[in-house]
Amino acid sequence: MDQAESSPSPGQPEPGQPHRQEHPASRPDSHAELEVPALRLAHPVVAGYDGSASSRNALAYAAGLSMRLGRPLLMVYVCSSGVYCEPLTGQVVGVPRDADALERWLLAELDQVTGNAEIEVHVRTRRGSPARELAAAAEEFSADALVIGAPSHFWHRVAGSVSGWLARHARCPVIVVP
Repeated sequence: MDQAESSPSPGQPEPGQPHRQEHPASRPDSHAELEVPALRLAHPVVAGYDGSASSRNALAYAAGLSMRLGRPLLMVYVCSSGVYCEPLTGQVVGVPRDADALERWLLAELDQVTGNAEIEVHVRTRRGSPARELAAAAEEFSADALVIGAPSHFWHRVAGSVSGWLARHARCPVIVVP
């Protein structure tokens, strides 16, 4: 058997199968940064995702852009801190999240939007301000572009939004998809 006919190494797709690398999403718990090994990406296209219709459109656009540029796609989901203050007692309460369910949901959303696209895909979750976390992810990986969905509420257009903040503060091109 010569080199061209050798069977794929473990973790590689069978011949004729799409080459799609999916790396496990980080766990969205408070120690996510410590549990996930360091990720080294060469100038990915970062897509901010929140489950809205415009973020689905942005994810599809980002997948196409990453294919055209030959760059990996980094899907970033930012959730709130999950901590709130009980109004009557003043007790600080943390809202538990099912990390596995969140990971499955994000990967299912990605598959629905991108189909069997042959792109290198990475999924990460972060906690905090969506604008600041998306900008930090784009800067951390020296992103070629940051793609997000347009705000859907009128109030965000008047009072400011994630896209407006990113347009002023991100250190890479920001693409806002309706």
